[in-house]
Amino acid sequence: MELVKLILKGIVLGVANVIPGVSGGTMAVVFNVYDRIISLITPDVKKIFREWKFWLPLGCGMAAGILAFSRIITYLLGHFPVPTTWFFIGLIIGSIPLIFLRIRENSADADVRKYILLALSFIIGIAAVLSMLLFDGTENSAESVVNIHMNFKYGVLLFASGALAAVAMIIPGISGSLLLLALGMYGIVMNAVADLNIILLLPFGSGVLFGLIAGAFLVRFMMKHIPACTYSAILGLVIGSIFLIFPGIGSGVVTVLVSLCTAAAGIVLVILLK
Repeated sequence: MELVKLILKGIVLGVANVIPGVSGGTMAVVFNVYDRIISLITPDVKKIFREWKFWLPLGCGMAAGILAFSRIITYLLGHFPVPTTWFFIGLIIGSIPLIFLRIRENSADADVRKYILLALSFIIGIAAVLSMLLFDGTENSAESVVNIHMNFKYGVLLFASGALAAVAMIIPGISGSLLLLALGMYGIVMNAVADLNIILLLPFGSGVLFGLIAGAFLVRFMMKHIPACTYSAILGLVIGSIFLIFPGIGSGVVTVLVSLCTAAAGIVLVILLK
């Protein structure tokens, strides 16, 4: 049963990571696998192999989500954007009690000063996500990938884009795909993946690897030394992401009812997979 749960969680994580505006980090928090994923992004190969029963089914699910279900979700977003987005909002809402519990567990002896720090961490988290609204999503045409001639400058740009996107993927509430969109690299990277353009994917992938290791180190450091404030900031990031992807309530009674149903389905899915 646990194996099936991990595969299903991985599918949702995979789908989330390819949709601009939806945070893979948030989905990892939603399904209570964020801490374990962060702990596995390490140069300690022995530790990684010891945890294969966790990351292998989760990784297989992510691959399935990216390769198969991402097209379905993309279709649904294109034709039924409001109900589909409300499904992700339901997932996020369902995770909020879990994060509250983590904050309480790590702030049992909190005083007034600690509560102020928790509030500031929460505000910083929300502000970080809402700052993404400043991005207008303007980017180079997806077809421009065919006109790219690799050189040192463009290699550095791809590396930096990959690193920033990877850090964004680790941080709940921040969408790595949306950041690539804002940097004008989303269409280029997606086409490079589809065409298996190794010349473009090599510097980008190297940047992703660097960003994952550096970002995971930072998160582990914060969780070890200031866990309550870290989870409070994560709560702000997660709640802020609702505003980032909020699609409105739609027009028409049918759309509203379907959206309520998909949101409820998202909440139920979180409860079932915890």
